[in-house]
Amino acid sequence: MWRFFNVGTWWKRVAKAVQNEDEGVDKAAAEEFIRLYHAENPAAGSIRPRLRDALAEIDRTGSYTHTPGELAFGARVAWRNSSRCIGRLYWKSLRIRDRRHVDTADGITDECVEHLRVAGNKGRIRPTITVFAPDRPGRRAARIRNEQLIRYAGHRQPDGSIVGDPLYADFTDQARALGWEPPGGRFDVLPLLIDVKGVTELRTLPAEVIMEVPITHPHYPWFAQLGLRWHAVPAISNMCLEIGGLCYPAAPFNGWYMGTEIGARNLADTDRYDQLPLIARHLGMDTSNERTLWRDHALVELNVAVLHSFAEAGVTMTDHHTEARRFMTHLEKEERSGRVCPADWSWIVPPLSGALTPVFHRYYDDVRLRPAFAHHPAVAAPTTDRT
Repeated sequence: MWRFFNVGTWWKRVAKAVQNEDEGVDKAAAEEFIRLYHAENPAAGSIRPRLRDALAEIDRTGSYTHTPGELAFGARVAWRNSSRCIGRLYWKSLRIRDRRHVDTADGITDECVEHLRVAGNKGRIRPTITVFAPDRPGRRAARIRNEQLIRYAGHRQPDGSIVGDPLYADFTDQARALGWEPPGGRFDVLPLLIDVKGVTELRTLPAEVIMEVPITHPHYPWFAQLGLRWHAVPAISNMCLEIGGLCYPAAPFNGWYMGTEIGARNLADTDRYDQLPLIARHLGMDTSNERTLWRDHALVELNVAVLHSFAEAGVTMTDHHTEARRFMTHLEKEERSGRVCPADWSWIVPPLSGALTPVFHRYYDDVRLRPAFAHHPAVAAPTTDRT
């Protein structure tokens, strides 16, 4: 459900408006956000004293502090502005966990565990964000290196093959270098790697908050024998939440999965779990000729299995047809509100049966708005610690 952009050249254009560890907050960005907040929240009161106080704080310290209301609004609008996310209809429902006071590896781990518990909600997934401290001039805040709080390891084998998820083979190597000793299976949940005060610390997640769904098929009993499964809460954890010139580099957030994210990408892509050839053989299809459309047939059955399995487990998931219609509803609401709704066509159109969905048949405004979730340029790796 959540798809976000890698800012690339856009980052170069807006970098001056986002505070970093050497320079202070850009006043124009702070004022722009505060004006947006007050424009959409009339009950917040007069804007003049708030602007005066925020700008004065920037003059004194190089930064400023968002109120709880500003933080919540900024996080929700960052979701609203995410041009690669099809599931933005419910942006106002995002639950905010303000944890700006937590700045240790143990504290961040505890809050990530609680995030998974709250967001998982026994299968009724709730859109949730946990926001840790922002960067300040001269002080780099904590980072979570993991792309998501839950992802699976990729174990390199002597013959060059990889057991597990090839996408995370390098990350798995990093975790091993820090002392992690995994079982070596196909679905080993990676530990958290947290950068705090120039040191990378490794922490593992307790099994009780790792909700996983075994993949079965409503018509093919052999599907269970493939041994596939996937985790329930897609909590993105390596993106910066940018609000009014402030960067919150550790702010894990989640919606719920759309079936194609798992069935047409994670388990299907040739550089991931690459299950389509195996499924096609079980289906008795001729894989020697592309004209048999064996990939298409296998892909549909894999997606049927994913949707069926999450429904059987009582875990929230949406299908791409339903979510496409919801996105069109969101688009119409935004247009009625007089707002631009940014959207990247190549990400909004689902990777399965795209032309059968309403999002396929139109163009979008692919603009970059703030607040936003963004990947920042890579920085030099801190020193390591095996605690």
